[in-house]
Amino acid sequence: MANELGMDLVEISPNADPPVAKIMDFGRFKYQNQKKAAEAKKKQKAVEIKEIKMRPNIDTHDYEVKMKSMRRFFEEGDKVKVTLRFRGREMAHQELGARLLDRVKEEIAPEAKVEAEPRLEGRQMTMVLAPR
Repeated sequence: MANELGMDLVEISPNADPPVAKIMDFGRFKYQNQKKAAEAKKKQKAVEIKEIKMRPNIDTHDYEVKMKSMRRFFEEGDKVKVTLRFRGREMAHQELGARLLDRVKEEIAPEAKVEAEPRLEGRQMTMVLAPR
């Protein structure tokens, strides 16, 4: 019957009793599945990790500019890695850096959640935030 119609006989479930087969144009079926997969891949958005670098004694205006760009990254659906770099004697006052990251955490709480708590790695303290 499939040959008369110029189509293929495709076995759908061979383990069923009796086995299920379908008459269809298999080449067209494969092409449509390929198109669907390409369309789904096109609609995906890869989450990027943006990095914001700060210093413990950052000025208020500089801090506000960094927060503004952080909010923009969250609106775009990206994650943000906040890096706090200590130079020289700043290492003796790590509590200032921890306090700054806590302030960032509190201000950004409505838009983002903390994915990785602040931790010290050598001379820098990092924290990762993800959009809500």
